[in-house]
Amino acid sequence: MRVAALYDVHGMPWALESVLAEVDADEIVLGGDFVGGPCVEETLALVDALGAHLIRGNAEDADPRFASLPLTVELDGVVYCHAAPTANTPLTTAATLDADVVELFGPTGTFVIGHTHHQFDRRIGALRVINAGSVGMPYEGEVAAFWTVVEDGEPAFRKTTFDVERAVRELRASTWPGAEEFIAENLLQAVPREAAIEHFEARR
Repeated sequence: MRVAALYDVHGMPWALESVLAEVDADEIVLGGDFVGGPCVEETLALVDALGAHLIRGNAEDADPRFASLPLTVELDGVVYCHAAPTANTPLTTAATLDADVVELFGPTGTFVIGHTHHQFDRRIGALRVINAGSVGMPYEGEVAAFWTVVEDGEPAFRKTTFDVERAVRELRASTWPGAEEFIAENLLQAVPREAAIEHFEARR
C-alpha cells in the first residue's frame, strides 16, 4: 500500500494544492493541524474533496466540528497519529532522547507523526518513529511543503515548491488579522531546523 502522509497544513491552501498535484497514492492521511492558520475554509474545501483519513491534531481540539476525529489511524501495519498515539500534544524531535521516545510510543511498532514540523526517521530497536514534516509551516530552513510517502511501511520524504509570491499576495489581501506576522515568519524567511529542534526540546 502506498500512503501519502500530509501533516500540519495549518490553513495553507496554496501549499496543499501543490502537494496534491504530486500525490500518487492508494490512501491519503491528513495527520492533524490542517486548521490553525490563515485560510481555514479554503483549506477545508480541499480536504473535504479528498476522502482522506483525518486525524485530530491539537489545532482541531479548539473547533467542535472536529471533536469526533480519531487520534490515530492504522494502515498497512503503520500507526498514523499527530504527536503520539494517546495524545496530540507531546513533543518529539530528531534530538529527543531514545528513552523518552520509547516512553511515548512503546518498544515496538512503526508510527508516523507530525506536530514538530521537521522530517526525521528514528529507529530505536524494534520501534520506528517517522515525522512526515509540515505542508504549510515547515521548520526545515526552506520555504516549501514537506510531506512523506509511506509504501509497504517504508517512508520516502518529499518536498514540493509552491507559489510563495501568490500566497503572500493573497494573504495580504485577506482580512486575517495575523497575516503580516505569518508572512514574515513563514513565507519571507524559513525557520531553521536546528533552531526549531532546540526550541521544542527546551519545552519538553
